[in-house]
Amino acid sequence: MDRRKGLPSPADKVVTTMNIYKKKRIIILFLLPAVLGMAVFVYYPLIQSLWNSLFEWNLFSSDKSWVGLENYRSIFTDGNIWITLRNNVLYAVISVICQVLIAMVLAACLEEVFMRKFQPFFRTILFLPSLISMTVVAILWKAIFNPNTGLLNAFIHAIGFTDITPQWIGDANIAIFCCIFISQWQGMGYCMLLDLIGIQKIPAELYEAARIDGAGTVKRFFYITLPMGKESMLVTSLIIVIGSFKLFTEIQVLTGGGPGRATEVLATAMYRAAFTNDKMGLGSAYAILIFVITMILSLIQLKVSRSGQE
Repeated sequence: MDRRKGLPSPADKVVTTMNIYKKKRIIILFLLPAVLGMAVFVYYPLIQSLWNSLFEWNLFSSDKSWVGLENYRSIFTDGNIWITLRNNVLYAVISVICQVLIAMVLAACLEEVFMRKFQPFFRTILFLPSLISMTVVAILWKAIFNPNTGLLNAFIHAIGFTDITPQWIGDANIAIFCCIFISQWQGMGYCMLLDLIGIQKIPAELYEAARIDGAGTVKRFFYITLPMGKESMLVTSLIIVIGSFKLFTEIQVLTGGGPGRATEVLATAMYRAAFTNDKMGLGSAYAILIFVITMILSLIQLKVSRSGQE
């Protein structure tokens, strides 16, 4: 450094430049595995699926016939697509009601003074289903819903309704609600626990001031708990809606999309087209449709998250 003028010398500038260059190389070196992983396991399969959706082909032949957008036309001219989308939307709506709104109410109840003594017990009971794999949960409830040997019908008969034998997942009118129920049974406790943590971060002085002013439990919930937690609830709602359009495991294990197509969702329609009917091009088109829907919802989530931070 030039001590007379207090300016860096040319040698100091060279050293600084070399240090910056080394830091950039280190950053690139750390980022490279992640970038390569994303390219190989995310972007390449996505591009390949998009390309495959423009052909008619199957797994047992190397021949591919160019059909352009015909696979997409087939999806939207098939009357079952509207049943499929309705089931996904129905799942999303009920999931938001149960895993966002009802979970928040449960969390608020557990945080009340008179419930704090019992909070660890109920928190554990409600959270336990979240620790079980969805595949295991679906197999468990499939046995419970069995109309002949299941515990649910056995209980109904035991309390005196011997002439009632619901078919549950065998009934096209209620099968989708049975599938949705087990998802809520598994996921509500996890969302409740997150809401409980959020409520515990709200300053206790707000609740104490509200009590002094005469606000009851309901008013404290609507005027303190909900406003303080609305941003996280909105983001959670969007995450749940995105997950609703990727729904697969519980439907596939419980009903396989049946009876008929009564419980079909986008992911099971993709599986049916690709691996049951061996129409890989049509299955790829379903995959791209799921990607487009979830991408749009993800962009909305990012927008909401940024607006919340601002």
